[in-house]
Amino acid sequence: MTSSSNTLDSESEHIIIGIDPGTRVTGYGVIALSGRKMKTLDYGCIRPPPDALLSDRYLVIFESLEELINTHKPTVMAIETPFVSKNIQSALKLGTAQGVAIMGAKRKQIKVFGYSPRAVKCSIVGTGKASKEQLQGAVARYLNLSELPRPYDAADALAIALCHIQGMQNSLSRYLKNEI
Repeated sequence: MTSSSNTLDSESEHIIIGIDPGTRVTGYGVIALSGRKMKTLDYGCIRPPPDALLSDRYLVIFESLEELINTHKPTVMAIETPFVSKNIQSALKLGTAQGVAIMGAKRKQIKVFGYSPRAVKCSIVGTGKASKEQLQGAVARYLNLSELPRPYDAADALAIALCHIQGMQNSLSRYLKNEI
């Protein structure tokens, strides 16, 4: 989508990369959208070495996402926004992983949109309290996948990309508000 357009051009193809950030596992999912047709291009997980320094794990995430961006040339990144729980250290690490992903996209002038876990679940399953299994099944149905996307982190990343696509197709004003 060009920045000068306020409507979704049904003739052009949009490639959306969904990211479920984490320091141990970062899920990704890449979907091509052409008009109303969706095609899953790629999904999986980035798994930095668990014994690596935290700063080295961030570097692995950055370099891996950079490679994915160079391969698939997404026009948009949809990323899960951090959920702040009782453990502030976990939230800070997760926020840094999100920042690393955002910087990778911004270096390539890719627009980034953030979605809360609850918003993604509501968009894809219809309830913000959906289980991982429910989300995984809904993603497989939406994308006509012959098997469930595994692991959960990859399914979550595809769901995040789908959430963004639904926002693009259904409510442009909501879609524009989520830009980071």
